[in-house]
Amino acid sequence: MRCIPDEPEFSDGQSAERAVWERLRSSLPDDAVLAHSVLVRHGRAEHEIDLLILWPGVGLAAIEVKGGLVTIDSGQWYQSGGKDGRRRIHSPVAQSQSSMHAFKDWIGGQLGTPLTSRFAYLVCLPYTQVPQDWSMAGSPRSLILDQNDLASPADRIRRAIETEGNGATSLAPSYLERIVTRLEGTLEPSSHPETNPRDVEDLQDQLTERQSVLLAATRGISRIRFSGGAGSGKTWLAIAKARQLCRDGRRVGLFCYNKGLGQHLQNQVSGWRHAGPEFTGEFHDYVRSLGVSDGEGQAYFDEEMPRLLLKKAADLPVEEKFDAVIVDEAQDFAPLWWEALLACMKDPSGGSVYAFMDDRQDVYRRWGGATADFMHGPVADLVPIHIDDNLRNTRRIAETFKVFAGEHFTPRGGTGLPVRRVECATEDALDVAGDCVDALIDEGWAANQIALLTTHHRHPVHRDYFEQNATADYWREFHANEAEFYGHVLGFKGLERSVVILCVDGFKDMDRATEHLYVGLSRARSLLVVVGDSALLAEAGGRELERALSRCEAWYPPG
Repeated sequence: MRCIPDEPEFSDGQSAERAVWERLRSSLPDDAVLAHSVLVRHGRAEHEIDLLILWPGVGLAAIEVKGGLVTIDSGQWYQSGGKDGRRRIHSPVAQSQSSMHAFKDWIGGQLGTPLTSRFAYLVCLPYTQVPQDWSMAGSPRSLILDQNDLASPADRIRRAIETEGNGATSLAPSYLERIVTRLEGTLEPSSHPETNPRDVEDLQDQLTERQSVLLAATRGISRIRFSGGAGSGKTWLAIAKARQLCRDGRRVGLFCYNKGLGQHLQNQVSGWRHAGPEFTGEFHDYVRSLGVSDGEGQAYFDEEMPRLLLKKAADLPVEEKFDAVIVDEAQDFAPLWWEALLACMKDPSGGSVYAFMDDRQDVYRRWGGATADFMHGPVADLVPIHIDDNLRNTRRIAETFKVFAGEHFTPRGGTGLPVRRVECATEDALDVAGDCVDALIDEGWAANQIALLTTHHRHPVHRDYFEQNATADYWREFHANEAEFYGHVLGFKGLERSVVILCVDGFKDMDRATEHLYVGLSRARSLLVVVGDSALLAEAGGRELERALSRCEAWYPPG
C-alpha cells in the first residue's frame, strides 16, 4: 500500500502513532493510502490529522491518536502524565471532528471540486481499553478504536466510514489520486513522556533501531566483535547486518547456539522480500545439514563434532561456502566451533565475520567465565566495538542487574514499573512463582506477556515437553505468542517478554550462578518479578545485588 511519507521519521514522543501506523499498514488493503501528520489551515485555525486513510471504493477516515492511559471524569478528558499522574486534554473526538471538517473544506477548495465521499472521524487509544457498551454524548463507541480493536482495525474503520461517515458516495479512485498530489507529511513531537508499559516497549523498539548507526559507522570494517551488555540491541544488529549483506548479494550464514534464539532468527528473516541467508539457526543444525551425524555426550558436541566439520569443510565446494559469517550470542560458541565454522568460508582469514556477544554472559564457561577477555583464539583478530547503552529494559529493571553488566553499562529506558520481590524458601519457589502468574493475569496482564524462568529445575510444563521430545513444538508455541511461557534461563538467552518472573529455585553449579542471574534478571522489558530466598540470592549475586533487590517492591501474591 502507499504511505505518505514512505517511511515517517517518528520522534521519540510519537511511539503511539508509530504503533498504530504499523498496525494499519499491515491491516489495510493494498490500494488504500495511509498518510501521517497531515496539517491543514482552515482560516486562521490550524489542524492536524494524526493519521489519514484514503480508501478507494469506501471513503476517508481521519484518526486522532492519544497514547498513554486516557480517562474521562465528568466529561473532562485526561491523559497520563503531569505532576499528579495525568493532565487535562481537549476532547480527542472533537479534535478529530474539527480536523476532518477542515480537511474537507481545504481539499475541496484546492481541487475546485467539493469532497462528497463518505468521511469519518475516529479516535484511537492504543494503550487504553474501552468497554464495547461504553457511550458518551457526541462520542459513539463506533468511532473509538481501543487497544483490543487494533488487533484487526481495517474492518472497524470501514464500518465506521460506511455507517458514521458524512457524505453520500464512496471515494472514487480518480478523486483519490487528486487528493494524494496535495498531501504533505510532517512531524509534531509530543511534549510528555509515555508511561504505559506497552507504550514504553514501542519506544524501546525505536531506540533499538537507532543502533543501526553503528552498522553505518563500521560498514568499511569486515571483521568486528560487537560487545555489549544485556538489552543493548545486539540481536537486532545481527539481523540488520545479515539483511544488509544479503542485499549486497553476499552468501551469508547467520548462527547462534540456543534453539529458542535460532527459531527467532529464522522467523525474522523469513519475512524478507529479498534473498535471505543461506543458513539461519543453530550451529549444530548447520553441521548436521552437511551430513555430519549426531553423536552422544557433551564432549562429542563440543569437540568431536567441530572436528568432523573441519574435515567436511576441506571438501566443501567453494560455491557452497560463505562470504560472510554472523554469530549472535557469540560467547556461547566454543573456540573449536569458531575454527570449524570459519573453515566453511571462502576466505577464512579475510572474509567478513561479525560476532555479537556479551562476555559477561559466558554461562556455559566455554571461554573461562566472566573474566575472559577474548584476546586469544579465533576471535582475537576481530575489531572490538563496544555497545554500552541498555535499550530493552526499563531503568528500574536495568538497575537490578547493572552490577553484572560492567562499569560502562548505561540504562537509557524510561523509569517504568517497580521491580517486585517475592520472598520465599528455595524449595517453595516453583509453587510461589506459579501463584505469581495467576496473580498477574488477575491484574490484567495478558498470559502471552508473561514468562516464568527457573534457575535450576525445569518447571513441570517445561519438563513435559522435554520428556516427550517435543522441543520443536515447545519453541514454536513460544514464538506463536499465544500463552504464558515456562523455561530455564539458559534457554532464554537472547529472548525477552514484557513480564518475567525469575524463579530462583537453586543452582546446579554455584560457580555459574552469577551468569544465570544476569541472564534471568535482564529478560523483562516492562515488569520483573524476582522470587526466591534472600540468603541464596545474596550468596549467588553478591552484596551489590542484595542492595539492589532491597530497593524493590515487596509483593505477596495470593496463593
